[in-house]
Amino acid sequence: SEPWQRDSHAPRFEFHDFTLQPLAEFQLRARILSREDYRFDNEAKLSPTDLALGWGRMADPAVYQQLAISQSGRWYHYRWQDQPPIPPDEIIASSANMHMIPADAEVAQQLSKLKAGKMVKIQGYLIEASNTQGWRWRSSLSRTDSGAGACEVVFVRAIEAEP
Repeated sequence: SEPWQRDSHAPRFEFHDFTLQPLAEFQLRARILSREDYRFDNEAKLSPTDLALGWGRMADPAVYQQLAISQSGRWYHYRWQDQPPIPPDEIIASSANMHMIPADAEVAQQLSKLKAGKMVKIQGYLIEASNTQGWRWRSSLSRTDSGAGACEVVFVRAIEAEP
């Protein structure tokens, strides 16, 4: 099913050395297409893991396994040979790279155990993060965008891998 979101009226809050402004309440059930962990980029202190996630037909192994999927530099990449398994617009609208910000140590531990191919449920907020040096990282609020700025930045309050 499609990710669910609605505008958030939650107040901004301090988290580590950042200010987070919730933009939307967010939850989804999706397949992990790929994961990439980060330690050394500027965002790693806030978001140590990116998940490339797929829902709808992109959660179907018969579809996503026809794609070569990778992640690097906070980007999610996919390609196909000959013909795409589903229309490219549907790939864009039913998959995304999401920057995961664990809300606490328990969520961080659960996030660290996730593996590609598993289904996962995630609850939290799409956020905008900033710091006192003027740095800013804003989540996309659309599932149909692609390219720079299209990733979701998710403050993860609860995460659960399905068996």
